[in-house]
Amino acid sequence: MSGKVYRYSGRDFTEAEIQWIRDCARRGDMNRNGISKAFCEHVGWYKPDGGLKDMSARVAMLRMHRDGLIDLPSRRNGCGAGKIIPIGPIAQTDPPAGIIKVPESLGDVRPLEFQVAETKQYRRIWRSYIERYHYIGYKPLAGAQISYIVRSGKDGEPVAALGFGAAAWKTAPRDRFIGWSKQQRVRNLPLVINNARFLILPWIRMKNLASHILGECEKRIGDDWEKRYALRPVLLETFCEIPRFSGTCYKAANWVCVGQTKGRGKLDRYNQYSLPVKDIWLKPLQKNWKSVLIS
Repeated sequence: MSGKVYRYSGRDFTEAEIQWIRDCARRGDMNRNGISKAFCEHVGWYKPDGGLKDMSARVAMLRMHRDGLIDLPSRRNGCGAGKIIPIGPIAQTDPPAGIIKVPESLGDVRPLEFQVAETKQYRRIWRSYIERYHYIGYKPLAGAQISYIVRSGKDGEPVAALGFGAAAWKTAPRDRFIGWSKQQRVRNLPLVINNARFLILPWIRMKNLASHILGECEKRIGDDWEKRYALRPVLLETFCEIPRFSGTCYKAANWVCVGQTKGRGKLDRYNQYSLPVKDIWLKPLQKNWKSVLIS
């Protein structure tokens, strides 16, 4: 076999490892979930809290399947990464029935309530909003992740949805800004998390709401992430497609724009794909963030 490697979910997969996955899939005695867990145990792929990184493995295998590298067994039930999420009455283009007055100012919705989408019901609601209204649509996030539904503290109605996941493996402007070495990046990248989705529901239009949500979320994301993964992040990142977005809300929330991507995507190592160029925005979560990342 050649020495070529393939990068998925922030990890390099060798030809031998991909062949191991192929062999498991061909045996027919495991479903997709079983293969992902078996692979993590086989190669020692664990989360910082000691659990298997089987969700990252599942997302990676799904992308390998779509790229023609492997043939996964058919799903045995209706769940799984990449499933099309049915859109029901929980997400619509007009204000939901029951809202007497659409909020027009921060005073109409504050204090905001951040609901972690942990249960199956709330994950479905979050996915439905993202699939219907976010310009990217719903795609499973790789690796560690937390999703929020943001509600008005006045009447409990949803106003926004956010999703945080694993940071990009490598991006030159961010890495120069941090000043870490390759070894430091490999070791400390889990301390950086990506604001991968940010959606204000389309019937909600008010000045300063987006930046206010970012500011409030920054106060709690560290605690929520640490509670779930036993690891406290010190830096947030996000990517804003230009010219579609100018990053105004991130600037207003005191994020820093450190440069632009090259339009290749975080998994493209061989200049094979042409993607939109994006501004890279960063926000430290604690004063000593840089010393932590370069330790």
